Amino acid sequence: MDWGILERERELALLVSAAREAADGAGSVALVFGEAGIGKSSLVRALPDRLPSHARILVGQCDDLATRRPLGPFRDLVGSVGAELARAVTDGGDRHRVYEALHGELAVAPHPAVLVVEDVHWADEASLDALRFLVRRMERLPALLVLTYRDDELSRGHPLRHLLGQVSRAPRVHRLPLARLSLGAVRRLSAAGRLDPRQVYAVTSGNPFFVTEVLAAGGTGGVPPTVVDAVLARLRGLEAATVDALEQLAVVPSAVERPLVDALLSDGVAVLAEAEQRGLLAVTPERVAFRHELIRRAIADSVPAARRIDLDRGVLAALVARPGSDAARIVHHAARAGDRDAIVRYGPDAARDAASTGAHREAAAQLRLVLEQRHRYAPPELADLLERYAVESYTIADSTAAVGAQREAVALRRSLGDILALGADLRWLSRIHWWAGDADEAQEAAREAVAVLEHAGDDRLLALAVSNIAQLRMLSDRYPEAVAHAERAITLARKADDTEILAHALNNLGTARWRGGDPDGRKQLEESLEVALAAGEVEHACRSYANIIWTLLDNLQYADADRFLPPAMDLADRAEHLGFLTYLHVELAIRRLAAADWEDAERHAEFGIHDFLPARCPALTVLARVRVRCGRPGAGELLAEAREIAVRTRELQRTGPVAAALAEAAWLRGDPDAVIGAAAPVHAQARHLAGVPYGAELGYWLTKAGHPVPLEDSDHPYALQARGHWREAAAIWEAAGCPYEHAAARAESPHPADKLDALAELDALGAEPLARLVRAELRRLGVRRVPRGPLAVTRGNPAQLTERQLEVMRLLAQGLTNAEIAARLVVSVRTVDNHVRAVLEKLDAPTRRHAAARAAELGLLPDRET
Repeated sequence: MDWGILERERELALLVSAAREAADGAGSVALVFGEAGIGKSSLVRALPDRLPSHARILVGQCDDLATRRPLGPFRDLVGSVGAELARAVTDGGDRHRVYEALHGELAVAPHPAVLVVEDVHWADEASLDALRFLVRRMERLPALLVLTYRDDELSRGHPLRHLLGQVSRAPRVHRLPLARLSLGAVRRLSAAGRLDPRQVYAVTSGNPFFVTEVLAAGGTGGVPPTVVDAVLARLRGLEAATVDALEQLAVVPSAVERPLVDALLSDGVAVLAEAEQRGLLAVTPERVAFRHELIRRAIADSVPAARRIDLDRGVLAALVARPGSDAARIVHHAARAGDRDAIVRYGPDAARDAASTGAHREAAAQLRLVLEQRHRYAPPELADLLERYAVESYTIADSTAAVGAQREAVALRRSLGDILALGADLRWLSRIHWWAGDADEAQEAAREAVAVLEHAGDDRLLALAVSNIAQLRMLSDRYPEAVAHAERAITLARKADDTEILAHALNNLGTARWRGGDPDGRKQLEESLEVALAAGEVEHACRSYANIIWTLLDNLQYADADRFLPPAMDLADRAEHLGFLTYLHVELAIRRLAAADWEDAERHAEFGIHDFLPARCPALTVLARVRVRCGRPGAGELLAEAREIAVRTRELQRTGPVAAALAEAAWLRGDPDAVIGAAAPVHAQARHLAGVPYGAELGYWLTKAGHPVPLEDSDHPYALQARGHWREAAAIWEAAGCPYEHAAARAESPHPADKLDALAELDALGAEPLARLVRAELRRLGVRRVPRGPLAVTRGNPAQLTERQLEVMRLLAQGLTNAEIAARLVVSVRTVDNHVRAVLEKLDAPTRRHAAARAAELGLLPDRET
């Protein structure tokens, strides 16, 4: 039997089954993961022999470059895919063309297509974006997408985590965690050798790669103590020329294409024959690759630094001499060789290539490296580089770098006397400051941008700057000023015949008027949407959708919001506009929170908890309110961070919901002073704005806490409750589809029968904190038979897992996959996905193995499972 598939029959069978289902049109995603050397690549290599003869298997590899190759794994497919995909990934400038070409390649006959992307923990951002595109569409493709990665290398902020979160929500997902080999397997592998299997197992812990290396090195005597020692032991006895060749190839962190091999090795591939026979590398007419990345690393790391620099210089010279060489690879070896001239020459191009494919993290990394040599560039060129670095940093949510670079660019433009470029840079600086949550700096840069451009003679740039001020005034609730600036921007945009700016300005105008209390503002906001859609301005159309939906949610117009949400999310999804897609998911989370669909609200809010601050603040608020209303721990920490973000923005749309959530949490824990402390400052600002709801809700909480405030004369249900009109408020909440608020309003009735009905609703919703207060009130009223309510199953475990989550945890600890757990519990795999995600979060565990260990520590597993 092939060593690579020992104890992997179950995983192979699952992949083969998934491929057959894909051939019938039921595509899926398979995740193959485990530590380095666990056999992920061996499993992939064994797969083709098990697939039907007509199946197509495509394999791309992510490389451990210091700065990743944009679309690296998909560039590897050139030569084995159709001309359209080959041209798209080679050109690289149009990411949507790449996405559609990938989709088309997987859809074309023969079926199924199996696309394997190896080592996605090293994937560049453009490749991750392309995979996100595919993941959302795999269920409708006759294809299987296999992703391999090292799960023990994923930090909380690792870029791959976002993709894995999306995969977990896909309809058909197969998870294949690879286990280490058993002692029995090691004994079988050791049978032909002289080494003691128990000693081999003790040293290797059953890691398949280490086992094979130890056995291969066994002729040298004892068992090597480390992987590096095992690999280097296999080099002994090789000719010096062969070792030199291996060291030269080892500094290239990818498979080495044949032309580069021929340029680097004066004796050609013949010098590698003995190394190939020893299983150190694989040689084909097209390329040479080490059999495992750990072999390459072991050899490369053993090379003295001085020689390694020289080896990298050799690769750099060969790449520079070859027309069409990847700029990212050139810069990688230039940095390793310390060749600053090459970095200065090729770095900006490498960054441009990365940005054009959507690999913004890689573009920022390239520009960061380039800017270490800033003294080598003339001021105008340096200003351009700083602007590009600021934009890339803004795109990847690195606010500190973005602000610093853009400030430096502004200073350079100011010194150069370039008025138009200065005005444009100031507007960008304003935008970056706002995105970073720095309201005052954003306003200041916006004012100066208009002042600089006022008489510069460029109507388009001036319209952009004026519309930017309108947006900032609108966001800071200064609606009359926003309207005046937006109307001027509209005039300038029409004069410049620029539909992009027209859509932006109409959006600001309509939103300011509508939220300022003028319902006719909605027409202008919807006109903004129509203009943007007609012009193909996706970003502005998404922004129009977002503002329409947010205002409808604030106004409790949920049926209308439900009408706008699907086309908005579809547009953002199709266009891969991830920032707005994230924001729309958070808006949907707010909608589901109103419907008391706690699980769905959390699921959508989790899209927004990454680095995009405009989405992170409301996402944290939704997650906290679910915990507050369900009596689950962790709300305080979430609200503390949300409040910190909100205060910096100085925007009522952020501070209002956070203050309301803090007030509600304080009331439910019986702390009226904290209610007043949270609500009073924001209420003082909100109560003068007729078109926003935050004043009504905060006034309601202050009234309950015994803090006198002027009562709003409006028909908002919170204003009605503050005035004691609980019945009318309950009717409005019920009509709006808000069961929690409806129950809370009925609970304010003086009649026990209403309170009992409210209690039944709250118990059905799992709203234990408010239900507890209602029970206490019923007892104070002398009601003799107050229902006890459901037993809190989470009291018996410190992690606060629900009964179902405990079941899932115990099955997970037995090593069952999500599909197997679903079959055992007779639920959908998607439901199990959600439960596993919740278990990992509550146990603060990055992986399933960590979760099982943590559960054992907390005593959550029966003795036989610990």
